[in-house]
Amino acid sequence: MPTQVPWLIFLLPFIAFLFISLVLRPFLNKRPRLGGYVTIGAVGISCALSLWVLGAVISAPGHILLIDDIEWAVIGNLNIHIGVLVDALTAVMVVVVTFVSLMVQVYSQGYMKGDPGYLRYYAFMSLFTACMLGLVLANNILFMFIFWEGVGLGSYLLIGFWFHKASAANAAKKAFIVTRLGDFGFLAAILILYAQTGTFDTETLYKLVAAGTLAGTTLTWVAIGIFSGAAGKSAQFPLHVWLPDAMEGPTPVSALIHAATMVAAGVFLVARFYPLFEHSSEALATVAIIGAFTAIFAASMGLVMHDIKRVLAYSTISQLGYMMLGLGVGGVAIGIFHLFTHAFFKALLFLGSGSVNHGTGTFDMRLMGGLRKAMPWTYITFLIGSLSLAGIWPLAGFWSKDEILVAAFGNNPVLFGLAMVTVFMTAFYMFRAVFLTFHGEYRGGAQPEHAGHSDSHSQGPHESPGVMLIPLVILAVLAVCAGWINVTGFFSQLMGHGEAEGAGFLTGFFGVLAHPLPLISLIVAILGIFLAYAMYCARWVSAEKIGSAFKPVYIMLSRKYWLDELYENVIVKTILYNGIFKVMAMFDSSVIDGTVNGAARGTAAAGAALRKLQTGQTQLYAISIAIGAVAIAVCVYLFS
Repeated sequence: MPTQVPWLIFLLPFIAFLFISLVLRPFLNKRPRLGGYVTIGAVGISCALSLWVLGAVISAPGHILLIDDIEWAVIGNLNIHIGVLVDALTAVMVVVVTFVSLMVQVYSQGYMKGDPGYLRYYAFMSLFTACMLGLVLANNILFMFIFWEGVGLGSYLLIGFWFHKASAANAAKKAFIVTRLGDFGFLAAILILYAQTGTFDTETLYKLVAAGTLAGTTLTWVAIGIFSGAAGKSAQFPLHVWLPDAMEGPTPVSALIHAATMVAAGVFLVARFYPLFEHSSEALATVAIIGAFTAIFAASMGLVMHDIKRVLAYSTISQLGYMMLGLGVGGVAIGIFHLFTHAFFKALLFLGSGSVNHGTGTFDMRLMGGLRKAMPWTYITFLIGSLSLAGIWPLAGFWSKDEILVAAFGNNPVLFGLAMVTVFMTAFYMFRAVFLTFHGEYRGGAQPEHAGHSDSHSQGPHESPGVMLIPLVILAVLAVCAGWINVTGFFSQLMGHGEAEGAGFLTGFFGVLAHPLPLISLIVAILGIFLAYAMYCARWVSAEKIGSAFKPVYIMLSRKYWLDELYENVIVKTILYNGIFKVMAMFDSSVIDGTVNGAARGTAAAGAALRKLQTGQTQLYAISIAIGAVAIAVCVYLFS
């Protein structure tokens, strides 16, 4: 395979961004669909090249391709190289990013049709995809951080795409600021690493850790710093608050962020530096504990949301917690396997919610109902995605979820218990969404003043066009079968964890049900679906009565544990703005400015006093000179 191929995977979307921004947008605003074709073409070729790279990595010795670096800068003793690291982790990630991005770009042709910012949208999407690919391919931590910040910029631009809406602008700022808090820890970790080792190269860092040169407390703090950056991007508690608000962006953006780019970046970062984490039990335990807590914490809020995209947003936070738990208790193969399967069914679910919005003009499930008749393709594909997310055998989510549960069971019973409760909650809130959206009777859709992006809801609920349905069908197929790749252990072997051995595909496919843990988790998930059916479809149990009986709990969940109020009203406005910042402002105005202004006033007063001596009268100056001369003569006479 030519060594230029991995570089092209990143460069093609970036070139598409430049071409749309500098060539198409100034001159071809009347033909904006060309921008979509450019992005689809660039990402499509990148996807094909990614599959080529994956095949080469699978057949390469050690599942890694050796590609020479390019010297970028020499500053004294500091020699910085640009290079790509193409191993199994990279190969899997570039396939996920480019394939999901391709499906999203094709879908966007229908969803964004007629939007005045169409060209701008595709330019930003190209940049966003390019930055994520650069992050995945970079072979040194400095360039990873540059692309890491590029991913943050892309998310800011796309979340706030409809910037004329105050809610979208505020959501973009919130995402940018909250993730910066985590990025501070990541940057600190990079500085510590360079101070201790003198290198940014990823593989060199691996060797130093393995040799014990980088160890102890320093290694633990470096790993915690890296994880803080990951916690920001991957919305782990307590930095999760930006992700639900990010739903203000166009739905295809939400699909890309939640499935393959922004939030996947944090999980990838921990996986990339797993050799550092595995030599620090404290850091690894931190990843597992925060992941398990985030999973159940976010799932609890998903139980009561009425906006279908927010249900999916809390689902994403919960599943990211699952991935972090998998990394913490089972290693790279388990965590990344769930990221791999999750990318397909979560992209499917978000694009399905966009299809629902396209046909009804709303995301509020209270205004939906009965859509399975008017939107059969959307219903079938959304149902497949929900079953996969709930972990129902033999769909993709079942296999990756149970890998995490088995690893957690063998590592920490408490974390396993949290994960198992999350299984029940996930199945319940996803099928609550299914039954409220697609079953029962249609409840009217959006009112004109609450209409969403599409105004086609005026026709009544209807199926989306083919350009939106084709990606749904393709993703639905992968939501069913993507998990089968590891039935015989192939994925784990590719990632360097475990061997690809066993009695064969069919034995692994059916034999997994003979193990008690997968069977128990399957039963738990089915119970969650059954409860949702009893409450929201059959109406055997009144959801309103349960909400009234547990009203304080319902209020707490619907208010998101009051964390937004804590952050915005208590920490930002009270402690920072009215407390620390006001004290600093008073110190600045009273002490700093007071000192400078006092010195200025003293100088001005001295000048004013001296000016009075300048009368302009020659005889007065002569008398002063004479008096001075006499004074000098007297001093010389007396002291000589």
